[in-house]
Amino acid sequence: MIGWLSGIVRVKRPPVAVIDVNGVGYELEAPMSTFGILPAIGGSVELHTHLVVRDDAHALYAFATENERDVFRMLLKVNGVGAKLALAILSGMNVDELSRAVSEGDTVSLSRLPGIGKKTAERLIIDLRDRLAKTDGVSFSPVAGGVAQPSDPAAEAVSALIALGFKPPEASKRVAALETDGMACEDIVREALRASAA
Repeated sequence: MIGWLSGIVRVKRPPVAVIDVNGVGYELEAPMSTFGILPAIGGSVELHTHLVVRDDAHALYAFATENERDVFRMLLKVNGVGAKLALAILSGMNVDELSRAVSEGDTVSLSRLPGIGKKTAERLIIDLRDRLAKTDGVSFSPVAGGVAQPSDPAAEAVSALIALGFKPPEASKRVAALETDGMACEDIVREALRASAA
């Protein structure tokens, strides 16, 4: 299993990043919380990873902290939650927000996330309450190099939402409903994920 990578950022196209590790490009999918701290193209980064092996593909997921990766793994153990949905959950809420929602039994906040209905929200609360209580909160440290601003953050956000499971019209509608001037792609995606469906 690949548990950790250190290399140079070559591609940033949420939710996909490509990290050059000694001449080998690793394609990773990451939640928006991790994308928000990635350095600019050409910057160095260290990421915790989780490899998902399926019959048709191997997918590598990346996280800014070990704690965030641990929560991703907890989510995968919840019945009905696969890697794509777990990634969407961590893109819409950071670990602290998820922990709060679970501990308070906040099905409303959880149900606002894509792919989460009331029953899945209730299942998350039941399955994660004890496990999340044992984790420490996450604090993200800035990574040297800053964050590169895409040429069209709104268009990048629509693409990221589609990759996270939204149908193209719904992704476009959610982004169009936001005031996106001056916002980075990662922030637009997080706000779109938090917005309740119109």
